Amino acid sequence: MNEKEKKLKDVSSSKDETSFSDAVNLDFVLDIPLQVTVELGRTEMVVSQLLKLTQGSIVELSKSAGETLDILANRQLIARGEVVVVKDKYAIRITEIVSPTERVEKLK
Repeated sequence: MNEKEKKLKDVSSSKDETSFSDAVNLDFVLDIPLQVTVELGRTEMVVSQLLKLTQGSIVELSKSAGETLDILANRQLIARGEVVVVKDKYAIRITEIVSPTERVEKLK
């Protein structure tokens, strides 16, 4: 049993609510990996169109050039931003954080 598990076990057996809230350390949540995706755009096509794609094919996407891109964490929209270049690599500058209310609405 590691130190965090011991601490949680000791805390869970405690009946004093104040010591419970003081002793619970949520640092372990900070180490949970997330898949972060920046979505350039989307399109729909039928299987026959997909099978015709070759090297050099152009697939038109739903977003216009210059439009903000969606930033997703584990496939959930969390923010929007714009493409920038940093040291010859693409990056994204966050321009808007999605409100908790909007995130909850997306789940419905």
